[in-house]
Amino acid sequence: MSSAGDAAYIAFSAISIVVLKTLNEIVTEPYMDEPFHIPQAQAYCEGHFDVWDPKITTPPGLYILSLILKQVFRLKCNVPMLRLTPLLTLLALPLVLTRLLYYHQRERPRSSILVPSFDAVVLSTFPIAWFFGFLYYTELPSLVSVVLTVVFASQNRHWLAALLGAISCTFRQTNIVWVLYAYASSQLMFLRFHRKTHLATLHDPPALTSQPGDLLKALLSAPRVVPQILPAFLPYCLVLVGFFGFVIWNVGIVLGDKSNHVPAFHVPQVYYFIGFATLFGWPALLSGSDTVLNLVREVRKRMFGSTRNTMFTGLVCIIMAVTIRKFTIHHPFLLADNRHYTFYIWRRVFMAHPVVPYLLIPGYLACAWAWYIRIGQDQTLLQNLLVPVFLVPTLLPTPLLEPRYFLIPYVLLRAQIVDVTFGGLVVEGLWYGVINAATMYVFLFQERAGVGRFMW
Repeated sequence: MSSAGDAAYIAFSAISIVVLKTLNEIVTEPYMDEPFHIPQAQAYCEGHFDVWDPKITTPPGLYILSLILKQVFRLKCNVPMLRLTPLLTLLALPLVLTRLLYYHQRERPRSSILVPSFDAVVLSTFPIAWFFGFLYYTELPSLVSVVLTVVFASQNRHWLAALLGAISCTFRQTNIVWVLYAYASSQLMFLRFHRKTHLATLHDPPALTSQPGDLLKALLSAPRVVPQILPAFLPYCLVLVGFFGFVIWNVGIVLGDKSNHVPAFHVPQVYYFIGFATLFGWPALLSGSDTVLNLVREVRKRMFGSTRNTMFTGLVCIIMAVTIRKFTIHHPFLLADNRHYTFYIWRRVFMAHPVVPYLLIPGYLACAWAWYIRIGQDQTLLQNLLVPVFLVPTLLPTPLLEPRYFLIPYVLLRAQIVDVTFGGLVVEGLWYGVINAATMYVFLFQERAGVGRFMW
């Protein structure tokens, strides 16, 4: 698929450049969060590093990146030029995703880093990533730096991975979780394929044949392998120390406006992510070496295939219902801002009737099993659980339902489906393309008086 990848990347780049040009012609003034980010970047461009807008809650990595680009390419710091920063990272995304996908597919990448694979280009058109490649937001630099961290960790280049992980935290503080994910992912792969007979082993059976007791056995066997994986942890430990130093200095994780970003125990965020991932990722879920019918049968078997499975499913559904009842958060930002699609989803779906959130529970559980089965085709139990485990600390404390928070975990999860057929990739690309065309058309050409432009 090399030629397909080359052609797709040329089309991807050309379309993205044209879209940014059109957006700059229509949206001439900073929009939504840009009125905070752009003046801050312009202050840095003028050398005023002591200026900081207290309403900004993320570190200054985006502005520093723009400043570097300004110095290298002699750019101005006006609105169109600043929007080049996310566009350039969007254009780099297929190149870095190629390495991530090859890692999960156990394939040796081609020698040139400038040759993307077809599936990497398709995944780069994922709507949340693609849309924010044209506005001056932190999403794309954050995503690219996290993916690079995972890639270099997978190559055992841990000092470089840790450095990139530290850089990723200058875009979003919560990326510290994905820095640890990069380390954990690399070490599980190391323990799986680089075992020596005289070394202790980790109990980590294939995901699809594992039993509930295997997880306990894996946890009990973990201390035995600590000496093998501890040396690689040193560079990541330094990043952790630096991060905790920042938290102590800042008296919390959030910069600036802490009052509107108070951490909460928002358990349903995990359920929203499952629904979100399935809504966008269904072409990859349904396309593989097995048939759709077999996937449905396997999900049904795991939910209701035996008395034990049925009882477990019932227990999980009860627990999910309790967490929805106790921990659902109606965030004031979500209820007040009708320029985001989540405003309408929340009002017309989740608030349509009090029983609706509970009716979705079996669907959440079935979708979770579908993802587990699909990413478990060539992974161990612990590898399969890695993204869900690291997903929890990033989503649980966030009270606001915001698709941008799902971006990194979705990409890392989708990259683990290794057997999507070429036809499936085409369907996935067309699905993303339809969504992208619709959302960008509405954003650019359907502005409503008194409301504004609709966006994610």
